[in-house]
Parts: sequence; structure tokens; C-alpha cells
Amino acid sequence: MKKRRITFFDVILLLLMIGVIIITLYPFLNILAISLNDATDTARGGIHIFPRQFTLANYQEIFGGNANLFSAFGMSVLRTVVGTLTGILASSMLAYTLSRRDFVFNAPISLILVLTMFISGGLIPEYMLIRDLGLMNNFLVYILPMLLSAFNVIVIRSFMDNIPIALTESAKIDGANDFTIFWKIIIPLSLPVIATVSLFLAVGQWNSWFDTYLYARGNANLSTLQYELMKILDNTNVSSGSVTSANAEVIARQTNPQSIQMAITIIATVPILLVYPFLQRYFVTGLTLGAVKS
Repeated sequence: MKKRRITFFDVILLLLMIGVIIITLYPFLNILAISLNDATDTARGGIHIFPRQFTLANYQEIFGGNANLFSAFGMSVLRTVVGTLTGILASSMLAYTLSRRDFVFNAPISLILVLTMFISGGLIPEYMLIRDLGLMNNFLVYILPMLLSAFNVIVIRSFMDNIPIALTESAKIDGANDFTIFWKIIIPLSLPVIATVSLFLAVGQWNSWFDTYLYARGNANLSTLQYELMKILDNTNVSSGSVTSANAEVIARQTNPQSIQMAITIIATVPILLVYPFLQRYFVTGLTLGAVKS
């Protein structure tokens, strides 16, 4: 078999791709290095992709100073799993309904969905609605407000529009009802877009902390990881801003805001990085397959 010659263009392309990889990875490696570096030494600057004075003190400061962190981590995992499953179920069922050509309310419901992407009632009406529904300090406050997203429904519907209608028509001839068609035909064929939207939902649920602050801070059992990390970072900034020059070095060694911030970023990011490789092969397909109509 004749080997392909390496051309000058191949070398340029390889160097370009290496540059893209370095640019992509450097911010994460820099954050990781600072989080693993001694806080006092970090204040000197000059940390790039390797810690200059390796230490786990920043992580010990975060986990050792907050007994609720592990329970908050469990709550974040729970809301992410439940919120993603219920969100993808609700979005896919509505998307399938809107993708059917014989659905008489297709146009008005689609219009209402699109309008919600441009018009919002605002934070105060949303807070009053959550309060009047009795969702304050309730686990459902993490699930119901994020159950449906117009963007997710439109993405899934665009994908489902490309599924040949002959498949559903033949299933109906064989006696299948709408639920059977949805579960046994539409869902298996829509796995790429479902995986893509699931990633959107999971990241949104995992990173959310403001809803905890507004609606669930009265119940310690509903505290999430992001909310606890936000409080740690806020307390660290306050503490560092109120110290005197005499004990500044001691405080900086324990609670340097930059080191704590980078460690918090790593803690919040790693779980999503562990999940993404399992969904990556569906990601591009799920976004592009429904973008072009035949």
C-alpha cells in the first residue's frame, strides 16, 4: 500500500490544530494549577500550567470549613438527574406533538413558545408566582420552573421533522397508537438530539444557584453545591478585604480569594467534564441533523 506523502499544507494544518488545542486547554490547566498552588505563592503571580508550590490546602479549606458541602453535592446531583429526565421527557413529548402535521393547534402553540423566548414577565412576577404556588423551600422549585424550554422544544421538533413520516404511518397501519409510536419509534431515532438537549439541561441544573438563593435558602436540606460554593467565595472575599497588614500573610495562606475561586471552579466543572465524553458523539449530530430540511 502506497503511503501518502506529508505535504507542507499538512504540517501547517497540524501546527494550527496544536495551537487550537493549547488555546483550548490552557485556561483549564491554568485554573487547575492555581487551585493546587500555595495561596501565598499564588499572590506573586506567574502561575501557568504547573503549580509552583503544590498543596491541597485550598481544597481542604473548602471541604473542611463547610459541613454541608457533601449533602449539597448530593442535592445538586439529585436535582440534575431528576430535572434532566423530567425536562427531556416533557420537551420531547411536546416536540413530538408539534411535529405532527395533523395537530390543529400547531401554529398557535408554536407562536406562544417563540414569544416566550423574547418576552418575559420579569423576576418579581416569577417570584410571586413561585410563592403563590407554594413552591418556596420545596424541591419542586428546582424542577417545575425548568420543566419546559422553548429553545429545547424547537431543537427537538426540528430533528423530529426530519424523521420520515412513512415510519409513523406504517406503524399506525399495524395498529400502533401515538404512545407506542413515540416510545418505540420516535425516541430511539431521536437519541442524538435527546443527548444534546440532556446536556443543556444537565449543565443548566448543575450550575444553577440563584434559584436556591431566592426560593430555597430557608431549607438547609435543599442547599445545592453551587450555592454553598458561592457562599464560601463570598465569605472569603469579605474576610480578605477586612484583614490588617499584620496578619495579611496568614489569612492569605488560608483564604486567598483567587486560590479559593479557582478551586471552586474546578469542583463545579469536573462533574460535567466527566459526563460530557459519553454524550459528545451525539452532540454535533443532534445540533445539525435537524438544521436542514429536505
